[in-house]
Amino acid sequence: MIWTRRGDTAGPPPRHPAGAADHGETLFISDLHLTPGRPETIRLFLEFLDGRARRARHLYILGDLFDAWIGDDDDSAPYQAIRAGLRGLTSAGTACTLLPGNRDFLLGRAFCRDTGCTLGRDPTLTRFAGVPTLLMHGDLLCTADLDYQRFRRRVRNPLVKAMFLWKSLAARRALAEGYRRQSGTAKTDKSAAIMDADPGAVTDYLTRFRAVHLIHGHTHRPADHTLTHQGQAARRTVLAEWHDDRGEVLVHRDGTWHRETMLPSGAEQHSTSRS
Repeated sequence: MIWTRRGDTAGPPPRHPAGAADHGETLFISDLHLTPGRPETIRLFLEFLDGRARRARHLYILGDLFDAWIGDDDDSAPYQAIRAGLRGLTSAGTACTLLPGNRDFLLGRAFCRDTGCTLGRDPTLTRFAGVPTLLMHGDLLCTADLDYQRFRRRVRNPLVKAMFLWKSLAARRALAEGYRRQSGTAKTDKSAAIMDADPGAVTDYLTRFRAVHLIHGHTHRPADHTLTHQGQAARRTVLAEWHDDRGEVLVHRDGTWHRETMLPSGAEQHSTSRS
């Protein structure tokens, strides 16, 4: 592995102890969309877990680690390797928190038991260098996409989830594949603005949780946005998706933030950026 520096749940979100996120490095990733059909991305992620991630105190995965998680009983070989990689990371002393994404909201207790990871809530409020920071997957911010928001509420209904998980693995795989095809078709009919975070929703969440920094993924539009919120400076950091040949990690250490590009072993290095 080569790493180079580049720089709906109701109620309140869980709060991490004040200052707990300020000791050592904290890493953030999202939107890896791991699936047996993407072995190179899986290999890159496993290299990351076995190398760069072990230098960190805490790793947050902000949703869509998997492209379609159909239940903790899925015993496909690639998923067994991913479980083992995460268990190796947490056993080595790096804490790992998973937030559910729109593709893997069925991650459950068995997966966490196998890996040593903690399943967080979306959103989660914490602090970095004393700054109240809200962590989200990001799909809740896309409020203009009314069809998706209705679908999201439906599939996350506890009864709907229980009925899905009751089906056989083969039936669940077929349903998930059908959803992927429908999702791809639906995206071609929607504008980029509809599928992006709504500025009003961003403001609402910052206000509701009294945060001045929002970190999320989902939109696949990595950027560092600055804004003025209630008379003070605020920021929104959008994480990048991972690909076969590269991934990106947001790093916090000692009050500073930068992005790092994860490359497969033997790849050329990329440039550095900080904020």
